Amino acid sequence: MGKIVAYLRASTDKQDLSHQKLEILEFARKRELRVDDFMEVTVSSRKTSKQRRIDDLVQMLGETDTLIVTELSRLGRSTAEVISLVNALAKRNIRVITIKQNLDISQQDMNSKIVLTLFSLFAELERDLIGMRTKEALAAKKAQGKQLGKPKGTLQKSKFDKDVERIKELLGYGLSVRKIATLLGQTSHIALNTYINKRGLQPTPKV
Repeated sequence: MGKIVAYLRASTDKQDLSHQKLEILEFARKRELRVDDFMEVTVSSRKTSKQRRIDDLVQMLGETDTLIVTELSRLGRSTAEVISLVNALAKRNIRVITIKQNLDISQQDMNSKIVLTLFSLFAELERDLIGMRTKEALAAKKAQGKQLGKPKGTLQKSKFDKDVERIKELLGYGLSVRKIATLLGQTSHIALNTYINKRGLQPTPKV
């Protein structure tokens, strides 16, 4: 039997991590299991898999290892993401235990294979429903005559906005864009040049 790893994730509350850890330890005690490693992450589910350390978790786990989580939602941002991860782990012969859903998933177990098949169908259904709702929402807005996307010519926020007055002043003194970029502590003048052109900051030549 391989090692047992517990993955704990909470958005911001440290206390929630403690609750998860106690729940997993109690679960392991009742089943006479020993948790070898705890991976604790305090980050929003909306962050990337790398920020949530899911990538590290996948690398840490090897064949015949076991992953324990308090609930499936700790593993991903959506049903599709969670199911994709669980399927990938099962294919590598990694056992996945979720306490809340009372699931013990293993590639060798027939019941687990049925669960994984159903999960895959649910994930596909979720993707289809999201796509359908998005199309319906866009169609409704279009039917109401609303312009989709940002209006043409909308200027994005820029890191140079805070220095716009100084940029105008320095341009007025006749300084080159390259020199102004240096004075602003920028390593490249190309982005600044684009900013100046898009906002029409170049002073009008005197006749």
